[in-house]
Amino acid sequence: MSLADFIEADRQGLIDDWTEYALALSQEDSHLTETQLRDSAADILAAIAADMREAQDPAQQETKSRGDKRAPHSAFNRVAHLHAEDRVSHGFSINDVVAEFRALRATVLRRWQATSPDGAAAFEEMIRFNEAIDQVLAESVRHYAYRTERIRDLFAGVLAHDLRSPLGAILNAGEVLLHDEGLSPASVRAVAFVQRGAMRMKQMIDDLLIFTRNRLGDALPVSFTPQDFGRICRDAIDEVRASYPKAHIELQLAGDLRGRWDGSRLGQLVVNLLSNAVRYGTGPVVVEAGAHDGQVTLVVSNEGNPIPEQALPTLFDPLTRAGPADRSGTAAGIGLGLYICRCVANAHQGAIGATSSSSGTRFTVCLPCSPASGEPPTPTRTGG
Repeated sequence: MSLADFIEADRQGLIDDWTEYALALSQEDSHLTETQLRDSAADILAAIAADMREAQDPAQQETKSRGDKRAPHSAFNRVAHLHAEDRVSHGFSINDVVAEFRALRATVLRRWQATSPDGAAAFEEMIRFNEAIDQVLAESVRHYAYRTERIRDLFAGVLAHDLRSPLGAILNAGEVLLHDEGLSPASVRAVAFVQRGAMRMKQMIDDLLIFTRNRLGDALPVSFTPQDFGRICRDAIDEVRASYPKAHIELQLAGDLRGRWDGSRLGQLVVNLLSNAVRYGTGPVVVEAGAHDGQVTLVVSNEGNPIPEQALPTLFDPLTRAGPADRSGTAAGIGLGLYICRCVANAHQGAIGATSSSSGTRFTVCLPCSPASGEPPTPTRTGG
């Protein structure tokens, strides 16, 4: 009897042993129950037996053993996805999922050995079984990770969205208090601190919303209208100076800086670059904006310790930072500022890059004056 036939013939006994063994392996705080363990066992065993009956040449075996070729929509992987969905919905941990498959492997091989198989053919069957169990385990774990990450992103997105309303109330209340002539100078300073802190929180929440939107596969929404890039830079500088009163920012404009962009998004990009330069740099921050051949180029430069060369390739990835600490005394962001800059540049069919050396750090953004509709180009992560 082949191992595939053995699995089909002894499926109920395998399920019984698997369930008992998996429960024994599970941790004390595990959410595994006997009923839930048995739910998908029959489908997984049937899929493994069917996979083992398919003809396989040495090249296909090598490809499978390396995990080089995936078929996410195959019947085999569909069983793995359903298993992962069920385990996520029942609150299983990733350790629970791995324990199940460890138990399955041990159960099948132990009962198979009890039938006293021998010879090269039996050895090959065991190899095929291990390949199949590894494949369904990898696909189940992969899908489990995808589902849990998506749930976290949805939670973060809903939380950030819902936080905007009470934060808006704080900002509006602060604005009303600042116009109250009866406040003492100390009270005015206190309200100003509240306003600045609330604005900083608003920036972080906006960044988190963009991050979760992109993680969930939604394109960053943009609305192109006539804009003056010079005015966008000046407004961004005023906003950063309100949060960093001691910041020294120089603005240099050249050429016709009019175009069609999303002014709010570009303002966010410039604010993020300036805030990054003020927090991590030293000395004055220089902002240069120029237009040439239908393109606007923005350069934000500052002095200070260079960004490590090994950090440049991932500088615009989420949850990374350009420097080791926030020197300004203001609370740092959540590591999304430069990632948001890349998202905004891509949404405008532009590119962003960075260079850094002992002479200073330069962030360069290149944007078409009139972005065309369609997919943005592949982003440029380094180089200015």
